[in-house]
Amino acid sequence: MFDFQKLLIYQKSKQFHRNAKTVISRNSFNRSINDQLFRASLSIVLNIAEGSGRFSKLDRRRFYVIARGSVFECIAIYDILHDERSIDEAAFLSLQAEGEELSRILYSLIKSLSRE
Repeated sequence: MFDFQKLLIYQKSKQFHRNAKTVISRNSFNRSINDQLFRASLSIVLNIAEGSGRFSKLDRRRFYVIARGSVFECIAIYDILHDERSIDEAAFLSLQAEGEELSRILYSLIKSLSRE
C-alpha cells in the first residue's frame, strides 16, 4: 500500500469522486457537464496522490492547491445544476457539505506547507 492511500483526505476525495459518478449516472446532464464533473472530481484524487509523493513542501503544496481548485470547480458545477433544478436541494446541500470538508482539509494542508 502506498502512503497516500492511508491519508484521510485521499479516502474522502475518492468518496467525493464516487459520489460525482453517481450523480452523473443517475441524471441526464449534457455530455460536457458529465465530462467536466468527472474530470474535476478525479483531478482531486489524482493531485492529492501525486502531491503526497513530492519531496519538497512547495511541490506538495502546489498539487494540493490544484486539488482544492478542482473541489471548487465541482461545487460550481453542482451549484449551476441546482439552479437549473437538475439536482434537488437535499443532494446539493449534501454534495456541498462534502466539498466544504475537502476544502477545509486541503486548506489546512496547504497552510501547513506554507510555513518555513
